[in-house]
Amino acid sequence: MPTMRLLYSIVWYLALPVVLLRLWIRGRQEPGYRQHIGERLGFYPPSAAQKRIWVHAVSAGETRAAEPLIRALLQRYPEYSILLTHMTPIGRSTGQLLFADVASRITQTFLPYDINWMIRRFLRHYSPRLCVLIETEVWPNLIAQCKQANLPVTLVNARLSEKSLKKALRLSSVILPAAQAISCVAAQSGPDAERLKTLGVKQLCITGNMKFDVSPPPQMAQRGALLRQIVNASLGPRPVFICASTRDGEEELILNAFVALRQPQALLIITPRHPQRFDQVAAMLSAHKLSYIRRSSLDLAQASSQIPAETQVLLGDSMGEMYMYYAAADVAFVGGSLVPLGGHNLIEACAMGKPVLTGPHTFNFSEITEQAIAAHAALRASDAQQLMTLAQQLIDDDARRSAMGNNAHAFFMQHQGATARTMQMLEQLM
Repeated sequence: MPTMRLLYSIVWYLALPVVLLRLWIRGRQEPGYRQHIGERLGFYPPSAAQKRIWVHAVSAGETRAAEPLIRALLQRYPEYSILLTHMTPIGRSTGQLLFADVASRITQTFLPYDINWMIRRFLRHYSPRLCVLIETEVWPNLIAQCKQANLPVTLVNARLSEKSLKKALRLSSVILPAAQAISCVAAQSGPDAERLKTLGVKQLCITGNMKFDVSPPPQMAQRGALLRQIVNASLGPRPVFICASTRDGEEELILNAFVALRQPQALLIITPRHPQRFDQVAAMLSAHKLSYIRRSSLDLAQASSQIPAETQVLLGDSMGEMYMYYAAADVAFVGGSLVPLGGHNLIEACAMGKPVLTGPHTFNFSEITEQAIAAHAALRASDAQQLMTLAQQLIDDDARRSAMGNNAHAFFMQHQGATARTMQMLEQLM
């Protein structure tokens, strides 16, 4: 084993007690972190021998991105099943929801930590024929063990920001050999491809972003219409502004700007990115003396459900309903971008035909954001105050809002096809 990867492995061994303690602590807010711990250490229940294609999707976002590819693989290779691995409970639960209709052909489990003997146990147990990593996952020991087992490794829907590239180059002695051992890479964009080339990736093609190939579930549009119906019946025909996938530090900025509007006309929907922060954001709403209601308190099965007339904010404390929230809104802000976290993808909002607002920090999705702005599907705000100003301007201007929404949906439709291009690459390995 090369010296630097040996040191990397030693660090993993030394850090493992801390990692497990952190896992247990996180389990206080998300019980899923205290479940299936044995899988994270390379211990798995007995399973029948079968031909498997392994897809690794860390969390919910990567799992949703992988959906069209997984369905394409199941259709193209009916003799294979899919081994779907995750690192987070929300990724696992998202997979259960997305693939409920093909559950008999999907095996879900947590990926073990990047420690050699754990990875070897995992590979021996499941014996996959192909490894498909989604977006950004380059684990040195995992890739080294796959290479030793003659298991082809691919990285698809790959993205690499300038910030991540600099970090990778600082760890070049362990990251570069791993990147160079990947059989082939499907990059989301030209700039992503150029940055990946810097890591020494040998076989690389540009396929686009598979998230454009994810079809909004029809039932989510229907639920969004029902939610909007309940809002209109309870509060009158008020506009709705959603701040989606917000991160720590953003809600305070958003709420301060919202309160500064004084008697804002729009109903504000806030959907925190991580479920463990639902209660924290609820406490912020109380501290700002804003009247709010939780999504979990509404029964959408009952069209007669009521929202208190004084409600100013709907706290989206649910998972797997983002399309519903977008469908119910007039204007959408995509979070992670008011603070320097790199933003989140705006594809789901575009798919629902909503004008999109974003903050200044979108380095994780720089090309797609700039393309959406150039297509007049999105606008960038420099801060929370300008965000509220732009939202209000769009709410007041029906024609402009409608035109931006149409542009957003057209932008979504024009960028489809990444899954088919990725499948062409994978078929050469299969």
